[in-house]
Amino acid sequence: MARYPSTVMVSIVCPWDRRERLAEQIFRRAIRHAAGMGFDHLYVFGTAGEGYAVDGARFRSVIEVFRDETVGSAATPMVGVIGLSTANVLERLRVAYDLGFREFQISLPAWSPVTDAEALRFFGEVCGAFPDARFMHYNTARSGRVLTGTEYRPIIEAVPNLVAAKTMTSDLLLVSGVVREAPELMHFLTEQTIAHGSLYGACALLGTYGLLAPKRSWALLQAASAGRYAEAASIGAWFADLNRDLFDPLFVDRRVDGAYDKVIAKLGGLDDFPLRMLSPYRTVSDAEYARTKRTLQERHPDCA
Repeated sequence: MARYPSTVMVSIVCPWDRRERLAEQIFRRAIRHAAGMGFDHLYVFGTAGEGYAVDGARFRSVIEVFRDETVGSAATPMVGVIGLSTANVLERLRVAYDLGFREFQISLPAWSPVTDAEALRFFGEVCGAFPDARFMHYNTARSGRVLTGTEYRPIIEAVPNLVAAKTMTSDLLLVSGVVREAPELMHFLTEQTIAHGSLYGACALLGTYGLLAPKRSWALLQAASAGRYAEAASIGAWFADLNRDLFDPLFVDRRVDGAYDKVIAKLGGLDDFPLRMLSPYRTVSDAEYARTKRTLQERHPDCA
């Protein structure tokens, strides 16, 4: 049985003002907006949330507001930490832990791809430093090392508070392998892979489009979890069409993923959400956003 529940988890992306400071009131509304849509598993600082780009001061300012908005609520908040070493990761985890957070998303150090032994040491030291906390591994190629199901086995056996993995890939062999061979972890997958992954075990949805299509996001998870695989695949195909229609024109001039996640947040009802990215990363222009919004209205007027 998986160590973490199956759910839809969504990212709360960070709005920055012209001086690249947190636009606090917009951020607070973004958190409330997601909670009001029925999402109770919220996280900050993955790729969408620019966890790779923030300095210590921004990291603290964001999670302090995140704590204020989620403490005492039905929400289960998670803080992501991206760092280049065990020490870097532990330093930021300590800040978040001392503020009261107990769920974290971590990725492997990326400066040099880690070996099997180094991965085991990393998870052991990081997760072991906070034994009453729960950890999700962001299993991403950006770290230089993507773990397979077989490679998770010794880590799972040694690290009881590693409870979930987020594998955002289109590689169906990898997806089937991690779900089948590491069933103790709850596997968060994409809209396009959860139908396939659910053939092999328990899965959850990382709702990239959750704020734009909340009803379909929950329907996708429910269909996949209930074994209605054809229905799940059909909903996944709808999301693939949505992604293609909205973002293929923007992918011609490729930007970091978080730029597109801010477009989704703005399209999802946060009309004044700034699209600005932290330096040095480029953003989506207002003109590009306006064209994307028109495409949504024309091709997907039933988006929900």
